[in-house]
Amino acid sequence: MLRTLPLLLWTALGLVAAEPGYFHDIRPILQRQCQGCHQPNLKSSNLDLTTYEGLKMGGKRGPAIGLLVKYLTGEIKPQMPLGMAPLPAEQVEMVRSWATAGGLDDTPAEARETLSAGAPTVYSLPPVLTALAFSPDGKMLAVSGNREILLHTLDGSAPPKRLAGLSDNILSLAFSHDGGLLVAGGGTPARFGEIQFWDLPAARLRRSVTMTGDTVFGVSLSPDGTRVAAGCTDNTVRIVDSATGKELNKMGAHENWVLGTTFSVDGKRVVSVGRDRSAKLTDAASGAFQENVNLLRGELAAVARHPSENIVVIGGEDRIAYVYLMDRPKNMKIADDTTLVRKLERQNGVIAALAWSPDGNRIAVAGAAPEVTVYDAGTGARVTACTGHSAGIYSVAFSPDSTTLATGGFDGTVRLYDAATGALKKAFVPVPLERPASVPGGLQ
Repeated sequence: MLRTLPLLLWTALGLVAAEPGYFHDIRPILQRQCQGCHQPNLKSSNLDLTTYEGLKMGGKRGPAIGLLVKYLTGEIKPQMPLGMAPLPAEQVEMVRSWATAGGLDDTPAEARETLSAGAPTVYSLPPVLTALAFSPDGKMLAVSGNREILLHTLDGSAPPKRLAGLSDNILSLAFSHDGGLLVAGGGTPARFGEIQFWDLPAARLRRSVTMTGDTVFGVSLSPDGTRVAAGCTDNTVRIVDSATGKELNKMGAHENWVLGTTFSVDGKRVVSVGRDRSAKLTDAASGAFQENVNLLRGELAAVARHPSENIVVIGGEDRIAYVYLMDRPKNMKIADDTTLVRKLERQNGVIAALAWSPDGNRIAVAGAAPEVTVYDAGTGARVTACTGHSAGIYSVAFSPDSTTLATGGFDGTVRLYDAATGALKKAFVPVPLERPASVPGGLQ
């Protein structure tokens, strides 16, 4: 009787392996290992691997489905993924089985319109804002969107440039000092992490580096712009060469997710913070762990450095921002906190974002509470509070002249405040919203 059961039922019972499909089986492998180079904004070898259609069409050597395994095994040179370790044997076999069976496309209908990197996102509601950064000349503000970055001119002289990329989420942004490079960190949860390198003002993706199996956090640029540090969910800090995208170091001193990074003034060291409650000081060249900067308290989500001194402010779960020296004035002792300069007042919610003004005079603290508090960095005294948001604030940034503070968070609105008084200068939704259909005889 069992022999008469339909094949579909056998599959449902787990007695016959389901045929591999593009969307559920092959796409996750390509996202992590291949799409950094083969996407619409880069299209190495004229090949786009972000959609089934792009894979089927292929690149310079024709349709790619039949060639995938040959590249992955090295039968065709260069072996892929280029410059990385070969894929595990079980992943190669998965791709082989899929291709041999005819390359099933199981992409859901609802996903077809939104998968391809480079396609403009359509918004019916403002997105949660998770990253902001001013350009060094103060003329532009970069804002995270859904699967894109929006570059706004602060004088409103032009519509925003939309930098559409591979990652669903952009969680951190950093400009080089000369303004020629914009680095973004993010990824697609449970799929891959990504660092994007954008060439400005051309608004062209220079390089995409995918890493780990989940989103990357807290991207920061070295002072000379040659290296990028990123926190990862595999408990590591990665150092990547800005020019080549090559991973220079993988530092594993943390015991949980790493959520923020910053370089020292000379770029030789990195301070990283994360869920293990520690602010770790690491040699950026060798990857050698040096010591914990802080006394362990609550989980940490954010770190920012003084613009010209090796002093950092950290914050997170316990709602207090702590200012620490990166260099210990005397030998470390157990439970020692001699690097602590001061702590700021307790916030009304957990801390999610910190910023130190370029002139070194102020520290902005933001998080679950719908306001940003600004403090005198030298004394710790409260300067002002910036109000107006309706929910949590996940990103803050000072303008290059330190006079303006940009904020963004859950309500999807960017607000620009006077950093000294807290007075609101401007508020706007940074994405184009889809207008509702017109109603005959009524309002639109």
